[in-house]
Amino acid sequence: MEVAIIGTGVTKFGHHWEKDQEDLLVEAVYSAINSAEIELKDVEAVWCGTFYPFSGVSGNNFSDPLKFFGKPISRVENYCATGMDNIRNAIYAVASGAFDIVISAGVEKLMDNGSRGIPFIEGIFPPYMPAVSAPGMFALSANRAFKEWGWTKEDLALVAVKNHYNGARHPKAHFRREITVEDVLNAPMIAYPLGLYDCSAVSDGASAVVLANPKTAREIVGDEYAVIKSIGMAVETIHPWSRPSETFLSFPATVKAAKMAYKQASIENPRKELDFGIVHDCFTITELINYQDMGLCKRGEGANLIRDGVTTIDGDFPINPDGGLKSFGHPIAASGVRMVCELAKQVLGKAEGLQVESAEAGFAHNLGGPYSVSAVCIVSRA
Repeated sequence: MEVAIIGTGVTKFGHHWEKDQEDLLVEAVYSAINSAEIELKDVEAVWCGTFYPFSGVSGNNFSDPLKFFGKPISRVENYCATGMDNIRNAIYAVASGAFDIVISAGVEKLMDNGSRGIPFIEGIFPPYMPAVSAPGMFALSANRAFKEWGWTKEDLALVAVKNHYNGARHPKAHFRREITVEDVLNAPMIAYPLGLYDCSAVSDGASAVVLANPKTAREIVGDEYAVIKSIGMAVETIHPWSRPSETFLSFPATVKAAKMAYKQASIENPRKELDFGIVHDCFTITELINYQDMGLCKRGEGANLIRDGVTTIDGDFPINPDGGLKSFGHPIAASGVRMVCELAKQVLGKAEGLQVESAEAGFAHNLGGPYSVSAVCIVSRA
């Protein structure tokens, strides 16, 4: 399976008080089609992700803002993995031969809802556990890792410092300021041991990609396009804390999604066969566990990669050269699409922020819910 990425569009992520979700979506989509050198009328079908209904429901979340009528439009929602699942649906439609040119987009407008943090999600918690915050969910993993593997708050701080260093150099990032280990360690506590700088922020934003079959891509942009080599996705239980086998030291959905993606792309050793990665760093502990679940190291060795500088921009395997969710924030449906946009720009040598040297292929990883759904996408040069 190979599907070409011929255009990308990403708004600046942040607090857009002066714009609504329609403004953001229009900006991202027109940026993508302009970079693809096509017109909107050339697009045959659309998949548009929105997690929260106040950001848009049904295919009308795209049709009305873009005045794009009379063609198939699907709304996709799958927790925080909405963006990449959205792309998964779109690329299979192109790979099947049903369409030649499609758009996959994601948008979320979270900041105008009258409360701090992400809005509450109804219906996912059992009666004996009325509500668990997102930091609380991932703090379980941090505490277990501290006990089982001897990881420390300093290890988590190194993740935040790395990602904010990278994000400070990306013009589309929400937060563009470097921080120190001391900043992280002295920050207010959110859910022990996760402090303020261990948590990604709430942001508004939109992103879009124009996808095409390789033959059409060559006709439009020549050889200047990236290729989606594979995409894997897995869904696990919505109640991991009720599963006796749950260790909180791994996210099984990520392990299974990664295996699918690697198998499709005939990759046996991702650390050697790929050049960089983008992981869903909703929390600093999540990034370290993602290293292991993505097969970059053995269990318990994730902290060694950050301690030894392996995942810095100049390291052997850079992770989150864009700054990740820690720098961009996390407008749910837009995040996964943005990650794939970043993959495409990196392998084409056109990164807006820091460029991974000699990048030819990389992966992006999107994680959603209480570690219950994951998607992994691999992109390379044509």
